[in-house]
Amino acid sequence: MNGKMLHITRKGDYAIRGMVYLADRPFGTVCLLTEIAADVNVSKALLAKIFQQFAKLGLVSSSRGAGGGFTLGRPTEKISLLEVIEAVEGPILMNRCLLAGGTCSRDTFCTVHPVWIEVQEKIRSLLGNVTLKQLAGEQSIV
Repeated sequence: MNGKMLHITRKGDYAIRGMVYLADRPFGTVCLLTEIAADVNVSKALLAKIFQQFAKLGLVSSSRGAGGGFTLGRPTEKISLLEVIEAVEGPILMNRCLLAGGTCSRDTFCTVHPVWIEVQEKIRSLLGNVTLKQLAGEQSIV
Protein backbone atom coordinates (compact mmCIF):
# COMPACT_ATOMS: atom_id res chain seq x y z
CA MET A 1 0.00 0.00 0.00
CA ASN A 2 1.33 3.38 -0.97
CA GLY A 3 -1.45 5.62 0.31
CA LYS A 4 -1.81 7.39 3.61
CA MET A 5 -4.38 6.16 6.05
CA LEU A 6 -6.42 7.70 8.78
CA HIS A 7 -5.06 6.26 11.96
CA ILE A 8 -4.91 6.39 15.70
CA THR A 9 -1.42 7.26 16.97
CA ARG A 10 0.57 4.87 19.10
CA LYS A 11 -0.28 7.03 22.11
CA GLY A 12 -3.99 6.69 21.29
CA ASP A 13 -3.65 2.93 20.96
CA TYR A 14 -1.87 2.75 24.33
CA ALA A 15 -4.58 4.88 25.91
CA ILE A 16 -7.29 2.54 24.65
CA ARG A 17 -5.39 -0.53 25.88
CA GLY A 18 -4.95 0.97 29.34
CA MET A 19 -8.60 1.94 29.64
CA VAL A 20 -9.81 -1.48 28.50
CA TYR A 21 -7.52 -3.03 31.12
CA LEU A 22 -9.23 -0.95 33.82
CA ALA A 23 -12.64 -1.74 32.34
CA ASP A 24 -11.90 -5.47 32.64
CA ARG A 25 -11.71 -5.12 36.43
CA PRO A 26 -14.68 -4.65 38.76
CA PHE A 27 -15.59 -0.96 39.03
CA GLY A 28 -13.60 0.74 41.77
CA THR A 29 -10.70 -1.74 41.65
CA VAL A 30 -7.43 0.15 42.14
CA CYS A 31 -4.74 -0.96 39.68
CA LEU A 32 -1.04 -0.18 39.89
CA LEU A 33 0.43 1.61 36.90
CA THR A 34 3.24 -0.96 36.70
CA GLU A 35 0.69 -3.80 36.41
CA ILE A 36 -1.33 -2.02 33.74
CA ALA A 37 1.75 -1.07 31.71
CA ALA A 38 3.16 -4.60 31.86
CA ASP A 39 -0.15 -6.24 30.94
CA VAL A 40 -0.86 -4.00 27.94
CA ASN A 41 2.79 -3.78 26.84
CA VAL A 42 3.16 -0.02 27.22
CA SER A 43 5.95 2.05 28.75
CA LYS A 44 5.10 2.99 32.34
CA ALA A 45 6.25 6.59 31.76
CA LEU A 46 4.03 7.11 28.71
CA LEU A 47 1.04 5.46 30.37
CA ALA A 48 1.53 7.69 33.41
CA LYS A 49 1.33 10.79 31.18
CA ILE A 50 -1.78 9.47 29.45
CA PHE A 51 -3.51 8.61 32.73
CA GLN A 52 -2.60 11.99 34.25
CA GLN A 53 -4.36 13.60 31.30
CA PHE A 54 -7.34 11.25 31.80
CA ALA A 55 -7.50 12.13 35.50
CA LYS A 56 -7.88 15.83 34.64
CA LEU A 57 -10.85 14.91 32.42
CA GLY A 58 -12.43 12.57 34.98
CA LEU A 59 -11.93 9.45 32.87
CA VAL A 60 -9.80 7.90 35.62
CA SER A 61 -9.26 8.57 39.29
CA SER A 62 -5.85 8.32 40.86
CA SER A 63 -4.75 7.76 44.41
CA ARG A 64 -1.27 8.06 45.87
CA GLY A 65 0.60 6.19 48.54
CA ALA A 66 0.27 2.62 49.72
CA GLY A 67 -2.63 1.02 47.89
CA GLY A 68 -2.58 3.84 45.35
CA GLY A 69 -3.12 3.50 41.65
CA PHE A 70 -5.81 4.12 39.07
CA THR A 71 -9.49 3.31 38.73
CA LEU A 72 -12.04 4.30 36.13
CA GLY A 73 -13.60 7.66 36.85
CA ARG A 74 -17.04 6.50 35.74
CA PRO A 75 -18.74 3.14 35.16
CA THR A 76 -17.68 1.34 31.98
CA GLU A 77 -21.00 1.97 30.24
CA LYS A 78 -20.55 5.73 30.70
CA ILE A 79 -17.18 6.05 28.94
CA SER A 80 -17.16 5.89 25.14
CA LEU A 81 -14.33 4.97 22.84
CA LEU A 82 -14.76 8.43 21.28
CA GLU A 83 -14.03 10.11 24.64
CA VAL A 84 -10.88 8.04 25.13
CA ILE A 85 -9.60 8.69 21.62
CA GLU A 86 -10.34 12.41 21.61
CA ALA A 87 -8.83 12.86 25.08
CA VAL A 88 -5.50 11.79 23.59
CA GLU A 89 -5.77 12.60 19.88
CA GLY A 90 -7.96 15.70 19.93
CA PRO A 91 -11.08 16.06 17.80
CA ILE A 92 -11.57 13.58 14.98
CA LEU A 93 -11.58 15.51 11.73
CA MET A 94 -11.94 14.11 8.22
CA ASN A 95 -10.56 17.28 6.67
CA ARG A 96 -9.14 20.54 8.02
CA CYS A 97 -12.11 22.37 6.52
CA LEU A 98 -14.25 20.89 9.31
CA LEU A 99 -12.12 22.35 12.09
CA ALA A 100 -14.29 25.45 12.46
CA GLY A 101 -16.71 27.45 10.39
CA GLY A 102 -14.89 29.78 8.05
CA THR A 103 -11.65 27.77 8.13
CA CYS A 104 -12.07 27.01 4.46
CA SER A 105 -13.21 29.66 2.01
CA ARG A 106 -14.77 26.95 -0.15
CA ASP A 107 -17.05 25.34 2.44
CA THR A 108 -20.19 27.10 1.20
CA PHE A 109 -19.91 25.84 -2.39
CA CYS A 110 -17.56 22.84 -2.24
CA THR A 111 -19.43 19.70 -3.32
CA VAL A 112 -17.19 17.45 -1.20
CA HIS A 113 -17.70 19.43 2.03
CA PRO A 114 -21.07 17.80 2.86
CA VAL A 115 -19.50 14.38 2.31
CA TRP A 116 -16.72 15.14 4.81
CA ILE A 117 -19.34 16.30 7.32
CA GLU A 118 -21.35 13.09 6.90
CA VAL A 119 -18.30 10.82 7.17
CA GLN A 120 -17.11 12.65 10.27
CA GLU A 121 -20.54 12.46 11.90
CA LYS A 122 -20.77 8.72 11.19
CA ILE A 123 -17.32 8.00 12.60
CA ARG A 124 -18.01 10.08 15.72
CA SER A 125 -21.39 8.39 16.15
CA LEU A 126 -19.92 4.91 15.80
CA LEU A 127 -17.10 5.59 18.25
CA GLY A 128 -19.46 7.42 20.60
CA ASN A 129 -21.75 4.40 20.75
CA VAL A 130 -18.99 1.93 21.68
CA THR A 131 -18.45 1.86 25.43
CA LEU A 132 -15.65 0.50 27.56
CA LYS A 133 -18.18 -2.01 28.85
CA GLN A 134 -18.49 -3.43 25.36
CA LEU A 135 -14.74 -3.42 24.77
CA ALA A 136 -14.11 -5.16 28.08
CA GLY A 137 -16.21 -8.05 26.86
CA GLU A 138 -19.02 -7.54 29.35
CA GLN A 139 -21.47 -7.52 26.44
CA SER A 140 -21.39 -7.90 22.69
CA ILE A 141 -20.83 -4.81 20.55
CA VAL A 142 -23.20 -6.05 17.85
